[in-house]
Amino acid sequence: MSVKEEIQAMTPLEKIHLIDELLLSLDMPNKEIDKIWAEEAEKRIKAYDEGKIKAIPVEEVFAKYKKI
Repeated sequence: MSVKEEIQAMTPLEKIHLIDELLLSLDMPNKEIDKIWAEEAEKRIKAYDEGKIKAIPVEEVFAKYKKI
């Protein structure tokens, strides 16, 4: 039996579990990217604390993307 045939024989719940496992296997941690994002977050927090940038209300952000 081929992989495709095995998948077709699965129940919907089994397919969901398989998809979840496949997606998790693709989400491999990358320490360098994590480090870069942590540094960026710290820079943004510092800029906010120093008044260099302002926060945008979440409702405003969502409203912007609802128009797209």
